[in-house]
Amino acid sequence: MTAPAKAKWLRFLVLVLGGGTIYKLANLKDAFYIPMQEHMGLSHTQIGTLLSANAIVATALFVLGGFLADRFETRRLIPLGLIGAGGLGIYLASFPGFNQQLVVFSLLAVCADCLFWPSLLKAIRNLGNDNEQSRMFGFLEGGRGVVDTLVAFCALGLFVALGSGALGLKTAILFYSAIDIGVGVLTLFLLKGDPQTTATREPIGGKGLLEAVRSPGIWLVSLNVFMVYIVYCGLTYFIPYLKDMYHLPVALVGAYGIINQYFLKVLGGPAGGYIADKVLKSSSRYLKWAFLALVPLMLIILNIPRQESFIYAGMAATLTFALVVFTMRGVFWAPMSEVGIPSRITGSAFGIGCLIGYAPGMFAYVIYGSLLDRYPGELGYTYVFSLMSVLAVVGFGVSGLLQRRVKRRADQQQAEALA
Repeated sequence: MTAPAKAKWLRFLVLVLGGGTIYKLANLKDAFYIPMQEHMGLSHTQIGTLLSANAIVATALFVLGGFLADRFETRRLIPLGLIGAGGLGIYLASFPGFNQQLVVFSLLAVCADCLFWPSLLKAIRNLGNDNEQSRMFGFLEGGRGVVDTLVAFCALGLFVALGSGALGLKTAILFYSAIDIGVGVLTLFLLKGDPQTTATREPIGGKGLLEAVRSPGIWLVSLNVFMVYIVYCGLTYFIPYLKDMYHLPVALVGAYGIINQYFLKVLGGPAGGYIADKVLKSSSRYLKWAFLALVPLMLIILNIPRQESFIYAGMAATLTFALVVFTMRGVFWAPMSEVGIPSRITGSAFGIGCLIGYAPGMFAYVIYGSLLDRYPGELGYTYVFSLMSVLAVVGFGVSGLLQRRVKRRADQQQAEALA
């Protein structure tokens, strides 16, 4: 491997390290959903409200984050977001009231989704050429999954070692906070002098943002991300589903949540990138057929008997569904290259994409959570999972539109080359 290639992958690993740690606090429910209810006094709806508050602020600031990524050095924005998130986590560990938690989750969005995420996406895109985009984003998702899994299992280990009570939960939150701050300091030094993260000041300002807004391709990519993400939000409810329907112990529920939300990124991200790049030669084509595959998988989940003897069947079916979703998450930004978005407006393009694509976080958790609170037990889960199936069908249609646009562009480029 040449020296430039080694430097490229070292920068990539540093970026993955940040991407795998910054969302731990905002996604505390992934490993500690039940403990949040027991020790922080939160209902399904309240947890959904915290997640929605986080998503509303994130959505409002995504475009600003993209603008900042185009205007300022991403090597400064990335560590700033990480260190800020860690500081907020230290306060969250004091178990403040619900209103104060709303403020914390809102500010976590400022750190992660405004300062950090658009800068990370721009840095990742700049690391690879057009033929590497699916793999770069797939490896990003997979690498984040490795970091996510290791950090989350360490936190869960601390929680269990301290008795699986309030002290354990506080310690886990402080652990997440310390990791954020430590990685933030690390990236500040390791990204220093990186041409991909320092040479990003482009005097495009509002002109570049306007160019991005006028690009139809950005809107189609964004809608595609929207449909993947709204189904992804539903994966959270596989966690209480296994506890309520199959009586899975709390500690094992936490372990399942880590696998469901984090470890599957390790497999799904690279697998999706490989299939999209090497097998189907198109990320948009892969996304279309993956949406369709989700429907029969959900039918299997809905028809498995809710008895303890079928617990492993339930776990296998839900994890298979989640794995397909993570392969989609691994490549849903790759079509930015397929639709021909210029690299000079990458930050603005991703800002708009995040604004639309991650918008389900504002309302999906509240809708899913309120269905479970209003219809307790099996009926509520049936409604949630059926809704996810319907949304997957809609996603199949949206991805089909995106694929047709990509094909038209490819045909046009081929005709121009032959002219």
